[in-house]
Amino acid sequence: MDFAKAFDKVPHQRLCRKLKSHGISGKLLSWISEWLVGRTQRVCISGAMSRWLFVLSGVLQGSVLGPILFLIYINDLDCGLINSILEFTDDTKIYGTVSTPNKQTVLQDDLDKLWSWSNEWQMLFNVEKCKVMHFGKGNNLQKYHLNNIPLTEVTQETDLGITVTNDLKSSQQCLQAYNKANKVLGVINRSIVYKKKDILVKLYKSLVRPHLEYCTASWSPHYSKDKDLLERIQHRFTRMVPGLKNLPYEEQLS
Repeated sequence: MDFAKAFDKVPHQRLCRKLKSHGISGKLLSWISEWLVGRTQRVCISGAMSRWLFVLSGVLQGSVLGPILFLIYINDLDCGLINSILEFTDDTKIYGTVSTPNKQTVLQDDLDKLWSWSNEWQMLFNVEKCKVMHFGKGNNLQKYHLNNIPLTEVTQETDLGITVTNDLKSSQQCLQAYNKANKVLGVINRSIVYKKKDILVKLYKSLVRPHLEYCTASWSPHYSKDKDLLERIQHRFTRMVPGLKNLPYEEQLS
């Protein structure tokens, strides 16, 4: 599920109502309200500026308080749903086991409830960016819709930086991690003139390894070809260290 311009669409008055229902009142509520309303903004392009316009909705992106207020606003999104839902800031996923026509109806009903919530609280979903992914060999590949618009079916999707495929294999994620790490390693190789071991190791650990280790708990490879692909990054790096290029790989690692 994808909100359309999520952080920019939060209505200020309705947000204050939700804050009050959470027990936030008095001076604190007044301070938050004053912090939100009365803001203006303008656009500057090549030195030319537009006129100032009032910001009538939304929470400030890049602030500490903005994401917290957004989470409070969408906190009741899952009320009344039968299937499970996962939320991370403005990323929302609803999922369930659909083994019978009745369960397919239940999932569709939950989608209708989500659309009703988005209408009521003026946080519409971007239907074109909402996707469906089917898992399992015996899946009936049921069709789903949002606001009477059929949802696009996909076999691969990138979620929070992790590429998920409908066969739940990690080969695409391994390839993605390899490409990112290999590019950074190339930049280090071209940019660093004095390739001392201690400098290269620090650069490798701080700039290259994070691409190979990001969220590995969810996509740790189990195929030899994927492990070998990732190992090529370390193999390339050890050959960059002066004096190691012509040694066997095991000695390079030690």
